[in-house]
Amino acid sequence: MLELSITVNSKNIEIAKYIYQTLKSQSKELEAVVTCYEEFDCINIVFGCPLTEKARADILIERTIIKVISNFYKERFLTENLHLPIHENISLMAFKKALINFDKETDFYIISKNLNLDKNLHLDSFYYFKLKGLRDKWSELITLANENGDYLVSNDAFFDLLKFLIDNLEVCEDEINVFEEENGYIIKQKNKSTPGENLSKEGLISSLIDMSPKKINLFCKNDDDNTAGFLSRIFEERINVCYNKNIEKLNKNYF
Repeated sequence: MLELSITVNSKNIEIAKYIYQTLKSQSKELEAVVTCYEEFDCINIVFGCPLTEKARADILIERTIIKVISNFYKERFLTENLHLPIHENISLMAFKKALINFDKETDFYIISKNLNLDKNLHLDSFYYFKLKGLRDKWSELITLANENGDYLVSNDAFFDLLKFLIDNLEVCEDEINVFEEENGYIIKQKNKSTPGENLSKEGLISSLIDMSPKKINLFCKNDDDNTAGFLSRIFEERINVCYNKNIEKLNKNYF
């Protein structure tokens, strides 16, 4: 039987919860057992499965750890070290999200190269002691942005850099449709039969940067909060905005 324990500091409860829920939901076919308990200011996620499923289990655990480091830890690193004179929260959020996704392939490679799935993995120790090279890589990009902070005060200069980052992200989707609803926005991916959850403006922008689609069809009732305007500025020709009062009719064609 394969057994592995992943230890996370209790203050990182959102990370522990993500790891536990991901392993629990995606390991059913492996006949795996996933449990979680807290001890000595640490949360322990224990994973076990038959040895015959070791190869598949290793892939699942590795992908989960890579995603945690390249998203949760990187976002925290950016928040602690990125200091730009930008006061509009939505723009700063989009910039951080673009930086998180920028050159993600290299981040994945560095994490995977240093990751050794033994019986016990202390995630914080792994991050701080094994991934110094990764943090140095992030620091170079952040230092460049901070040193040019005064230049980025210009709205045009800031959006030029943001568009550059987004244009150089790996494309993860070919074409998606976005529908404005009463309380937010819904993303409909062409390769999925059901739409995603209802998203706020911030959630929509964040999700679209994560997905980095080749084409976005945005169906709006209005643009009172300038969502379409903001997305058009950062995605430019990749987005097609349709203002239509009869959204209900469009929904029937896409859902």
